[in-house]
Amino acid sequence: MYCPAHFDESRPEVLHALMRARPLATLVTLGSGGLNADHLPLVLETPAAAPATLRGHVARANPMWKSLCGEVEALAVFHGPDSYITPSWYPSKKEHGKAVPTWNYVTVHARGPLRVVDDADWLRRHLEALTRQQEAAFAEPWAVSDAPADYLEKMLGAIVGVELTITSLHGKWKTSQNQPEANRAGVVQGLRNLDSAPAAAMATLVERR
Repeated sequence: MYCPAHFDESRPEVLHALMRARPLATLVTLGSGGLNADHLPLVLETPAAAPATLRGHVARANPMWKSLCGEVEALAVFHGPDSYITPSWYPSKKEHGKAVPTWNYVTVHARGPLRVVDDADWLRRHLEALTRQQEAAFAEPWAVSDAPADYLEKMLGAIVGVELTITSLHGKWKTSQNQPEANRAGVVQGLRNLDSAPAAAMATLVERR
């Protein structure tokens, strides 16, 4: 990922926060038929005495897990807020016209070896962790144990686990840091005027950077 220094984000706590807030990642792998891209929620585990890992699952019918090329690292891409930025929001555009559109976005790239886990106990623990994470905001959170045992056993048999051990973690926060203060203020105001949640999220990121 090309990342100029002013867009670089390397603080683990910031990267981990985005990975947990937006767990639906694009998992890129190399298989016998070439590159694969699968979209799945990944749970970040950060044990104190071991490397951080990402755990997820795919359908057993998905050929990806059978065709993986051994010893080749995988790439998990986490996507944060993004927004089109029009130069009309820049005061400098009115002054001299030297401005072009761009796109602001936030992303985290996690790389490392990927292993397949075909184990019912591991899968259940993973699903319980994923469910706790996603159901925490609900007044009456659903739990894996709410499903009938025979139904759950059938569902577990239809999936396979994947675990990526993170050996490289990079973040890119492209939030108008390369613009002068007046243009950044114009971007924030323009985004807020769009009155949409994604635009508001990007406006907050521009303000914080």
